[in-house]
Amino acid sequence: MSRLSRYITELIGTFFLVLTIGCTVILGGAGVIPPLAIGLALMVMVFAGGHVSGAHYNPAVTLGVWLRGKCEAADVVPYWVSQIVGASLAALVVRYLAGGAPVAPMALKIGPALLAEFLFTFALVYVVLNVATAKGTANNSFYGLAIGMTVTAGAFAVGGISGGAFNPAVAVGISIMGISPWSNLWIYLVANLLGAAVAAGVFKVSMPDDG
Repeated sequence: MSRLSRYITELIGTFFLVLTIGCTVILGGAGVIPPLAIGLALMVMVFAGGHVSGAHYNPAVTLGVWLRGKCEAADVVPYWVSQIVGASLAALVVRYLAGGAPVAPMALKIGPALLAEFLFTFALVYVVLNVATAKGTANNSFYGLAIGMTVTAGAFAVGGISGGAFNPAVAVGISIMGISPWSNLWIYLVANLLGAAVAAGVFKVSMPDDG
């Protein structure tokens, strides 16, 4: 696939992930609806774009896949740009669709939020590396379900603690939408990128022959 095709795919997948987050959190109601819808949206977009770009839709995943050796260095920054642009466009669409609906920004406790985002970003990237890049799971048919359900589990488990982003592009999107204050953005950047880096390191140590 051409580089342009990969970047467009990353933009589209991230767009619909963040659009689903915004519409379900702001307009779709509380309870089980947002985590399930978000996990399903990620799952179908992973299946749709996996054969084109790898379906990262997440700068942390791109970092982890690059550190693992399955993403070209020349693609890292363009992937990040595509993902953040997709998230930003989705956030603007949500704000239009919401029509001024009130949004109460999350108030996070820094320590718990950092740990929650680190742990489930680690889990997400670890799952991605094992189901989408490992030799033992090559050409499997379940990778999208595994990745989407990891995000669903994380959203149920720690959504009330950190917002359940596990994704710096999502963090930008929810900041634009007003779901999270901009002052919280650094929490996601630090925890998500660190979680991805640690996951890549653990994968390489535990799977030394899976080059």
